[in-house]
Amino acid sequence: MLSATQAAAQAGAPKAAARPAVVLPGNAEAGRVKAEAERCLECHVQPGIAQGHSAGEDGKFARLGGQQHAYIVKQVQDFRAGRRKNDFMAMMANSVSDEDVADIAAYFAAQPAMPAAAKEGGKGGATPGVAAVLFRQGDAARKVAACAACHGAGGEGIAGVAPVIGGQGRRYLSQQLHNWRSGERSNAPGPGMREAAAGLTDSEIEALALYVSEM
Repeated sequence: MLSATQAAAQAGAPKAAARPAVVLPGNAEAGRVKAEAERCLECHVQPGIAQGHSAGEDGKFARLGGQQHAYIVKQVQDFRAGRRKNDFMAMMANSVSDEDVADIAAYFAAQPAMPAAAKEGGKGGATPGVAAVLFRQGDAARKVAACAACHGAGGEGIAGVAPVIGGQGRRYLSQQLHNWRSGERSNAPGPGMREAAAGLTDSEIEALALYVSEM
């Protein structure tokens, strides 16, 4: 039992800062087997093979080839905890262990970067020039930050800041921007994505989605 002096000393001592969640490094080869066994490839497409719902021009689900390992792990954790909403992904996230998630993320991260879509230009209502300006410079008057500031000049992402988006499917990019704008998605560490998307028009979202998919 603590003495009165010891108890008082402990009560007055500063508490240690909470430690950030540890991200397991993962094994890419084990992740390849697990990604197939857990049916991840049915939606997120095996890199280099034109199949699955993330293949093709539109890309219904996220393409994960070359994505940051830590980002993939965080998204699964957010689906699991309800910080990112999708009933099916929540079910899938809760069906795998932390070790499995780390391995599967390592597998996708080790794959070639997402290939750019064939350039179409102009599709979506706003001109490619509008999308390029928004991506590179943003629009300070509307508090729309430049996409490149966090995602890199070529959409290559910045580790620990923002994910790879260049070459991501147009349909997926458009849906995520709409979700950020509406508040349906809000699982970023800060308010940057919500604030940037809030000022975008529908035509600008479609133009940006096309522009980024072609990177």
